[in-house]
Amino acid sequence: MFKHSTRRWLAGLGVAGVFVVASATPAVAAPTPADAQAAKGFDLYANDVIVAPGGPEKLVSLYSLISQPLTEYTVKVDRSGVDGFAEVQKPVGYGSCTETGAVLTCTVKDDQEPDLDLLSLVVLPRKKAKAGQEGELAFTVTTPGSGSTSFRSTVSVGEGVDLVSEPFVYLDGKPGATVKSPLTVGNQGDKTAKGMVLFFFGSYSLTPSKRYSNCEYVKDDFDVNAFACTLDSSLEPGAGLKLDDSFGFAVPGDAWAPNRDYGFAIWFTPADWKAVRAEVPTAGELGEKGTDGLLGLESVSTPQVLSRAAQTDVDPYNNETMLQLTVKGNQKADVAANGATLHGKVDKTVPLTVGFTNNGPAAINAGGEQGMATMALVTLPRGARVVEAPEYCADAEGEFGEDSGKPGGTAYACFVPQVVNKGKKAEFRFSVRIEKAGTSVGKIELWHGGPDERRAKDLNPGNDTAKILLNSGDGGQGGGGSLPITGTSTGLLAGIGGLLLVAGVGGYLVAKRRRTRFVA
Repeated sequence: MFKHSTRRWLAGLGVAGVFVVASATPAVAAPTPADAQAAKGFDLYANDVIVAPGGPEKLVSLYSLISQPLTEYTVKVDRSGVDGFAEVQKPVGYGSCTETGAVLTCTVKDDQEPDLDLLSLVVLPRKKAKAGQEGELAFTVTTPGSGSTSFRSTVSVGEGVDLVSEPFVYLDGKPGATVKSPLTVGNQGDKTAKGMVLFFFGSYSLTPSKRYSNCEYVKDDFDVNAFACTLDSSLEPGAGLKLDDSFGFAVPGDAWAPNRDYGFAIWFTPADWKAVRAEVPTAGELGEKGTDGLLGLESVSTPQVLSRAAQTDVDPYNNETMLQLTVKGNQKADVAANGATLHGKVDKTVPLTVGFTNNGPAAINAGGEQGMATMALVTLPRGARVVEAPEYCADAEGEFGEDSGKPGGTAYACFVPQVVNKGKKAEFRFSVRIEKAGTSVGKIELWHGGPDERRAKDLNPGNDTAKILLNSGDGGQGGGGSLPITGTSTGLLAGIGGLLLVAGVGGYLVAKRRRTRFVA
């Protein structure tokens, strides 16, 4: 039975919610922005924030950019550089903190669950704060064993605006169709919004039909759709704009159908988007410019439906639109397990490559409410043991994450964090040590399921199991079809259902394809 928590792997569309409040909340893991400053002894990073009168509180979070969290440290925060226009509050729950004038000193000793997040501070504008004011928070961290290092983050006062958007947009189309999607943005504040950034994050079926030169798209390593478009139009109070008629989504020809796919469109001020890019590491994967001309904005005739200091959104919770795409039709897939034969003498280490092939016609691991994701349980023959496992294979009695790719097991659960199109193979490459002479049999079993953790069937369940044959001792060609395959390992497979979510949406978290690879 798997001991991991499947919920840790629910990346998918929920991750897009991070972007909604990223400018108002700390990142969930230690960020490593491109411009992070190196420091002596160990590295630190603290995000910049923009506050506005009437706007929400913001958080400045201080991180140690090291592999192992600090367990004992003192943080001194000099707030004098911002004290005239911003209130930086004493933190709660971070050891013992004292205040001497504008200097805050916190001593932390955390032997239980140390975190890379060293300190988080609530920042609010003072009543007399004016747009354009700016200063720095000075952090100094001292540790018993690593000495001291410092870092500075900027706090500024921006002009408050309030971008809003429709909460839901419903679309439908068949595989291969182009679906128009006139996303809208309004201004319900009392100041003109000077430029906007539209960020979109969505599943495989929500593929942009054009790639614009004023948009940045997620790099090719990813199999979800994400892009950010910079739009220079001004938006007057009470007015509304929509993307021009050229914007839409091209439903892939191999989309699973019927299905419901989801995406999120979020509007930012340019300054808030800059803060998001600094705080959320994955936003840095955007960078490929389009070539299909400029995406523009057009006025909308009914803005009521939407209900030079830097600008910040005073209500960042009403500028997100959820898109639902209903893919119509009947298109599913057959996925076949690929076994292997091991040859070699006792005490030798030999390669083992197993996996599966998507025979189509639909893509798998592409997400959606009714789509199918595939995982594999690899059970080695008796007399063989893994000495090196792929990154996306975990000991069947362990858990994904720290236990992924660990050697020593005889049964592994393997997933693929990318979309697998028709005709593509997913391969899991092991190194296996032969420990006993003789002939024995293992197997690879496929487990199909959907985002609701149900178990599903592909078009041909009969090819979901394949043999892994071991012929050791003489290095001969071995066995053949007479070797029996034992029944399904029910206990080991019981926890796989929830992990299938990973295969459909986990690609968002994976920037590199390492030892699990695809071949045509």
